[in-house]
Amino acid sequence: MDFIWKGSIMAQGLTLNIGVNFIDAKHYGSDGALKGCVNDAKAMNHLALGQGFKGQILLNESAKRENVIRAINQAAASLQAGDIFFISYSGHGSRVPDTNRDEDDGMDESWCLYDAQLLDDELNVFWSRFKAGVRILVVSDSCHSGTITKPAEAEITYTQQTPRFLPLKQMQETWKANESFYASLVRDLPRATPDIKASVRLLSGCQDNQYSYDGDQNGAFTTQLLQVWADGRFQGNYQQFHKKILARMPAIQSPNHSVVGMSDPHFDQQIPFEI
Repeated sequence: MDFIWKGSIMAQGLTLNIGVNFIDAKHYGSDGALKGCVNDAKAMNHLALGQGFKGQILLNESAKRENVIRAINQAAASLQAGDIFFISYSGHGSRVPDTNRDEDDGMDESWCLYDAQLLDDELNVFWSRFKAGVRILVVSDSCHSGTITKPAEAEITYTQQTPRFLPLKQMQETWKANESFYASLVRDLPRATPDIKASVRLLSGCQDNQYSYDGDQNGAFTTQLLQVWADGRFQGNYQQFHKKILARMPAIQSPNHSVVGMSDPHFDQQIPFEI
């Protein structure tokens, strides 16, 4: 059933929380099974609803490209200046060759949705559809996500053997088997750099050249984000929030915080997840 977001007089917060523990082997060559991504999405959705957001959650087979794109476009059409869109993704991150040559490293970053990847070039175009004055918060617990624009101490049960990325051979084979499909996605995008009028803030699990690690319950980044958030007891802005999360992470995984689009000083100083 399609999800329809309706506007309101008061500032509104809409959320879309995506968790993919396994992907379609017909497209990717294997199901890439992970453990903590669905739990991450549920945790982000619970956090968002507790803050007054309204929205939906897409898990595993429901997290298809068409469903995610439809939900983002519905939010872009609905939200007005002063509103906020919170989108979280937890799953495999990957990379594909940069066919339009806008990346210094020659690779586009992507989210591995259930049936196919969603490219960072596409996300940039989607952000440009939001009206000026809209705030967009992106939380991405996935590998190569640096630019993809609980109060109690819990042990992180992850190892360096459980990164959320497609192995190089699988990534290459996925590209080779679907090259025309991914090339067409970029070819059909506007040639000009998208004009992003909203303020888009990214909190990601790692840098572009790093991996985000999975866990039995949650991802390493999501675990620390939730602990710093402390059921809403955290007091500080996004920069301080990121700094505290970063300080709790191992050296092999350095969460990123960045902003693209229009500057929004009010957004900069807000408590995270505030509508």
